[in-house]
Order: sequence, then C-alpha cells, then structure tokens
Amino acid sequence: MTGNTFGRVFRVTTFGESHGYAVGCVVDGCPAGVELSEEDINRELRRRRPGGRLASPRKERDEVRILSGVFEGVTLGTPIAMMVENKDANPKAYEGIRDLARPGHADYTYFAKFGVRDWRGGGRASGRETVARVAAGAIAKKVLSKLGVRVYGFAREIAGIRAEVEGDIEEVFERAERSEVRFPDTEREGEAIERIESAIREGDSVGGVVEVVVRGVPAGIGEPVFMKADAYLAYALMSIPAVKGVEVGAGFEAARMKGSEMNDEMYAEKGRIGFYSNNAGGILGGITTGQDIVVRVAVKPTPSISKKQRTVNLKTLENVEISVRGRHDPCIVPRAVVVCEAMVAMAVLDLMMIQGVVPRFFG
Repeated sequence: MTGNTFGRVFRVTTFGESHGYAVGCVVDGCPAGVELSEEDINRELRRRRPGGRLASPRKERDEVRILSGVFEGVTLGTPIAMMVENKDANPKAYEGIRDLARPGHADYTYFAKFGVRDWRGGGRASGRETVARVAAGAIAKKVLSKLGVRVYGFAREIAGIRAEVEGDIEEVFERAERSEVRFPDTEREGEAIERIESAIREGDSVGGVVEVVVRGVPAGIGEPVFMKADAYLAYALMSIPAVKGVEVGAGFEAARMKGSEMNDEMYAEKGRIGFYSNNAGGILGGITTGQDIVVRVAVKPTPSISKKQRTVNLKTLENVEISVRGRHDPCIVPRAVVVCEAMVAMAVLDLMMIQGVVPRFFG
C-alpha cells in the first residue's frame, strides 16, 4: 500500500486503523528549534474529537505521545514520531456486518484492490485516520505561526443552510469556535442544528461545506506548472475522507461571472501592490498574491446510517440489505473543519519550504 505520505520537504506519513491499537504519524522535515509540547498537539486534537449530542458517542481521549524528534521542549530537526492510542475501540460492533460492503464506504474498493480488508469500522479508510493529520497539522501551524501565518476554518454550510459571514476572519473564527457546530452565523445556527437533529430522527446524515482562510502568506509562493499553490491545496484537501469537491476564491461561481466581475483590479500604495477584491482566493497562476488564501470543500454526508440500504455480501456475492448501527456522526462537518485546517497548514508550509523561505533552524 503506497500513498501514505504527504509532502515534498515537510513530509508526513500516517499509520494505524480505526479499531487497531493506535493511530499516529511520523513528521520529517520539521525545522529545528521550534518550541513544541504534547499540549500543543492535544489542543488541536481536542478540537477534532467528538463531543456533545450532535456527534459520535465514541469517547476517545485522543492524547498524543511524542516518541521522538523533540528534546527539552524544542524540535531537533529529526523525524517526529507521534502516537495516539485507541482507548474506546469496539470492533465487536462490526462483526455482524463484517462481510457486507457498506454503501458510501471504501469496503468494496479496498477488497477489490487488496483482496483483504480490515472490517473493524473501515480500518485505514476510517475518518479515525485523520487524528494523525491533525497532530501533524498542529506542528505545521506552530512553524507557520513563527512566520506570521495563521489558518482559520469554519463551517460555511450545513445541510443546505449557508452561513452569512461578516467581519474580519479572526472574529468569524472566534464565533465559529463558540458554536456547537462551528457555524459562525448566529442567526441561522439554529436552522443548521435542526437539520442535523432531523437527520438523527430519520436515521440519516447530512453534509456541508468547510471554508479555510490562510492569512499572512507572502506573494510569490507556488510552483508552476504542476505544483501550483491551488492545485497542491486541492490535492491535500481531496485526500481527506468525505471530501468530494474543492474550490478556491470565487470557485464555481466564477463560471457565472463576467471577466470584468471576476478579475481582481489592482492598485499601488506606498510602494506595495494591492487588490480591490479577492475573487482569485489569493492565488493567480498558481502563485500566491499576498492576499488571504480562501478555499472551500464539499463534505459528503456520513455514510454510516441506520436506514436500510441495499448492498452485497462480499463473501457469498448475495444481494442483501444493511442497517449500520454503532457510533457515528450525523454530520461530520464540524470536526472536518479541524482536519481541513491541518491539511491546508501542511500544504502551505511545504510550499514555503520548497521555496526556501522557511529556515531550517529557529534560534
């Protein structure tokens, strides 16, 4: 199995299965001299882990152990290995459907590729793997913060209810973090929650849209032609389970605009170049403009639902019905926000390191 590593200079390899002993990652390429503690990682993991009545009842503490690469509170420049034990795994919940391919899951495709699969909650294909991404993303955020770069994420849309966003991105982010579902529109938050509650009553699930904004990236970051900043971000975000689409800036709305509406007109002031708008999402020709980078991702509804669905027994090839019971999120969007932030942080940092704007040592 290949494809477990992301990055060119800042490289992250994740490991582990949903109901195995642990999940984790090895981060290679992190500069030396960055202050880093387990609490820095745990702070981000707490944002990702389930909690409250609208999330999975699986209660994982998600506390990281840093195994290498950090000494006396700073990174050494050597590989950083991190592990999070699965304390609340329950593989027995899946024994009754171990041979059934759950619709919307990777059960069939993993079996088609390998001839064998981990049926305990999806194994490697489970969203549980994203714990490792968030841990690695926490390190990327620490490095970016030393460069004046910040990453902000929130739920732009849940179950068709779209947030009307006003104010500076820091204010939007703070409102979202206070929300039960990371929805920054206080007037429409109740509607979004009602849509989730309705799906729970029906044994169903809902999806939505996550928006991530990156502030502080200088102009000139990105590698034409096949390592464009927007292409790399899309690659990073599409690797997240449940993400089915990515847009940058105006995104698909650009298809309905005229050139005179889409183009971001420019001006010069005090020796600097600026823009009157940001329909490009902070990237032109695959290279950053110095404006906020704005990306959005479409997150599909959680595929594990209790509603009966038609499927196939992979062992007998019989047509059967399945109802997936267990501990699942009726809407994965609020937790996906943190995962999207992590992947964006890793992609941006990697691009900056490729460009050579990140020192190998912070003293």
